Amino acid sequence: MPATSSPADRLRTLLAAPGCQTMPCCFDALSARLVEQAGFPVTFMSGFAVSAARAALPDTGLLSVTEMLDQGRSICDAVSIPVIGDGDTGHGNAANVTRTVAQFAGAGFAGMMLEDQQAPKRCGHTGVKDVVDRDEAERRIRAAVAARERHGDLVIVARTDARSALAGALGPKRAFSEAIERLRAFADLGADVLFLEAPRDEDEMAHCCRAVPGVHMANMLEDGITPLLPGSRLAALGYRLAAYPLTLLSCAVHAMQTALAQLSTGQSPERRVSFDTLREIVGFDAYDALLERYGTGRKA
Repeated sequence: MPATSSPADRLRTLLAAPGCQTMPCCFDALSARLVEQAGFPVTFMSGFAVSAARAALPDTGLLSVTEMLDQGRSICDAVSIPVIGDGDTGHGNAANVTRTVAQFAGAGFAGMMLEDQQAPKRCGHTGVKDVVDRDEAERRIRAAVAARERHGDLVIVARTDARSALAGALGPKRAFSEAIERLRAFADLGADVLFLEAPRDEDEMAHCCRAVPGVHMANMLEDGITPLLPGSRLAALGYRLAAYPLTLLSCAVHAMQTALAQLSTGQSPERRVSFDTLREIVGFDAYDALLERYGTGRKA
């Protein structure tokens, strides 16, 4: 892929490759850089993780599009791999969706996820309350696809939460069928990636991929509703992308809690990276080399 290719172009190339791509999700520029340095070819800015890391708030639509974009610009600037951003419900009607797509493209994202929940939305594994009707869900995707053609050719990830939201009213089988019909409609409208949130078992996962041809994304949330499966099994079921939305955040929280517990007893935590490693990750050497090139400043 030429160096001048866009983030969206690089993401489309990845999605065209065989197998299922593992996609650890990030929440800030540092976590995104660690994903890249670990050799993963793509990351996703998780709305849950950003809400938690930026504001210590639940993923219930409390962060504004401005806050998400601010976080996203820092993430996209910090890495060269493509980044998919969480666009939630599009932050309003079709006009809002149009503007959100343009803003995400301008921030440097390769793709944007758009869902069919009622606003305010919430994490799909914490009891989704309601989704918009199918016509409104289709309007959102139609607006996003049209905006994509004018603004950076973003990869559109179309998500439905109908399986969870409608199960109480329709029953699990009819709710699942409605989710499949929504994904079919999203694919017909031009969505690039299809995302059924919170399938309950492998049968539902396999049926979804068989019933709706296209590129499917799985959400591998530890302790969530969907079974955790290895990449080889996901690929066999028909998935091309596996998101791990909270793995980095939950591991970071555990590490910080452990370190704080040790500090509280007067210990210096031993399980940490060195100061030299931190300097390298955030780019002190590159900074010093830049100053030296222009003959100004002094080494930090």
